[in-house]
This record gives sequence, C-alpha cells and structure tokens, in this order.
Amino acid sequence: LCGDLKMQLPFLFSLLCLQVIKCKAAVLWEANKPFSIEEVEVAPPKEHEVRVKIMATGICRSDDHVITGAMVMPFPIILGHEAAGVVESVGQGVTAVKPGDKVIPLFVPQCGECKNCLNTKGNLCIKTDLGSSAGLMSDGTTRFTCKGKPIYHFLGTSTFTEYTVLHESAVAKIDPAAPLEKVCLIGCGFSTGYGAALQTAKVEPGSTCAVFGLGGVGLSVIIGCKVAGASRIIAVDINSDKFAKAKELGATDCINPKDFNKPIHEVLIEMTGGGVDYSFEVIGRTDTMTAALACCQFNYGVSVIVGVPPAAQKITFDPLLLFTGRSWKGSVFGGWKSKDAVPKLVADFMKKKFVLDPLITHTLPLTKINEGFDLLRTGK
Repeated sequence: LCGDLKMQLPFLFSLLCLQVIKCKAAVLWEANKPFSIEEVEVAPPKEHEVRVKIMATGICRSDDHVITGAMVMPFPIILGHEAAGVVESVGQGVTAVKPGDKVIPLFVPQCGECKNCLNTKGNLCIKTDLGSSAGLMSDGTTRFTCKGKPIYHFLGTSTFTEYTVLHESAVAKIDPAAPLEKVCLIGCGFSTGYGAALQTAKVEPGSTCAVFGLGGVGLSVIIGCKVAGASRIIAVDINSDKFAKAKELGATDCINPKDFNKPIHEVLIEMTGGGVDYSFEVIGRTDTMTAALACCQFNYGVSVIVGVPPAAQKITFDPLLLFTGRSWKGSVFGGWKSKDAVPKLVADFMKKKFVLDPLITHTLPLTKINEGFDLLRTGK
C-alpha cells in the first residue's frame, strides 16, 4: 500500500496544483498589429491535458504568417509553437509525463491511433490544428482568458506565454539535462529542416542539393544535407548577408538570384550540368516553389516544399516538369513522428551529432517579442 501511495504522489501533487494561473503572455488582438504583453488566466489542464511552464521559445516565420494574414487563424490569439519547458501539472489520465519533467511541445502531435500515426509513411496526426484554424482544445474550448475574453490557441501549443496547456499527445518528454534555451529549436525549425533532408528527401551520399531560403529552417536543411553526405550543397537567397552562416554549416556554394539576368533554375542547371538531385523550398513562395522544382534533374530529381504555402494562392507550372520523372514532395515537421523522434533528436544533440548554437542569433525577454519579429522580418 505504501509503495502504491508513493507512486501516486506526483499525481496527487498535481491535483493540488489544479487551479487557474495568472501569468504574462504576448497576445495578438488582431492582424497586422504588434503583440501586447498582457496578464492572462491559464485554466487547469483537463483530462489527458498537460500544463507547461514555458522556459524558452523561438520565433518562426509561421507565427508571422498569422500576423500578416498569410495563415488564417481566429483572433485574439496566443501564437508560438517552437519551445521547451517544464510540466507544472497534469490532468486526469495523463501517464506519459509528470510534474517536473522537461518537455517540448509538439505542434504536430502523435496520438498513436489515427491512420497517419499508424502508417510508417505518415507523420501528420489528425489531431493537429494545422489547416483547421480552430484555435481550440479538443473539447472545443480554450484554456486562456484575458480581460474577460477567451483567447485562442495556436497549433495546439501557444508558447508565447509563461504557461500553456497542451494535449498529452502534443508533449514529448526529453533528457532532463538538455539546455532548454537551445533544444527548443527542435520543437519546429531545426527538426523541420533537418528532417526534410534526412526523412522526406532521403538525401544520399555524394548527391547535389539546392536550398532556397537561408533562415533557420533552410540552414537546418543544409545541416541535414551535410550529415547525409551530400557532396555539393548550393544555398540560394536574395540576402547575401546570410551566406557566411550557410557556408559555416555546410553549404559549398552560395548564389543570389539578383546577381543573374536569367531565371535561377537555369543558373542551377548550368552549375550542376543538368540539375540538382534534391532541392528544397524553405521560403513559402509559389514562384520559388516552381523554380526549385525546375532546377531538379529532369528524370530523377526530387524537390521538397518545406516553407508554409501562402493562404488562398494557387500555383501554376508546366506539367512536363513532372512527366519526365521529377518528384515533388511536401514535408511537415520534417516527416518525423513527433513524440517518437523529438526525444531522440534531443539525445543526438546531447551527443553532439549536430549543432544548434549557430541557429540562435538573439536572446530576448518576452517583453521584447516585437523587437524579435522586427529582426526576423529584416533577415537578422
């Protein structure tokens, strides 16, 4: 009996903590406006939910897409989806984590029961809020309120807040020794780019790759291509200031489309004698998506869309590009099954199989989040 009681102590402690928490959060009240630092109320976790104290969160272009309207979500909302934190309390039925565990929130959850989770080829769990624009927990309600108004969630994570609530399928327990201010990038940007190369494209040793867009995710693609053994990695960006970092992480060539009088796909085809084996669009523009496809080797080249496509835009391309044998793929969260892969990726980082420090350019407090987004938009 004493042994059973001891095992239940973490859960009993969690029950004592099940009360509303007041904390600071960056609330976006409407599109194309700055974040407002507000005091919000964070409700206790319900059944199969986890409340997490966010210790570090990254800024991702996908968050900015909501601000500009390129990704349609309801307002007011707490954005953020790339983070790491510590479990504060758990709801009834939660067994995977306990208070005190270090975790990474998962904007692509892994329920382990849906068709995509059960299929070895898929990773986009049906419980994800990606594409649904619901902004609510699975029971159709929110756990955030501010000034008496309900605040919507973002991608089931909402990490621009000191505390958040997630479904247990959207939380991965990680090594307690991991530095949260670094491994938070495994919650989105790094895993997305690294996995696009290793999981989705399956880049082969000796191959040639082109990476369009040298933000954090594009640089992570370069890391993945290098780890996979690519012999040539061509980095493409209109901001030449990003070339030094790209070369530091493994790019062999860096080119700026503005330096040429011909389409960039023609430049790449000439550079490689027929096109690259693998290309990655890590920007989220339809024109660069078609350029990335066109620069692939005409018969067996593979192009991967990694950047989030803009809402309500269509893409037009010559079907002959695919008829000759090229493959066009999409990749969400790098193709990783999140709950399984994230702890392993953290373990690989701890073993120094890859680096994250070069991807971190600035460290700011939550109160300066608007400055952080200004840095993102200016390419810094």
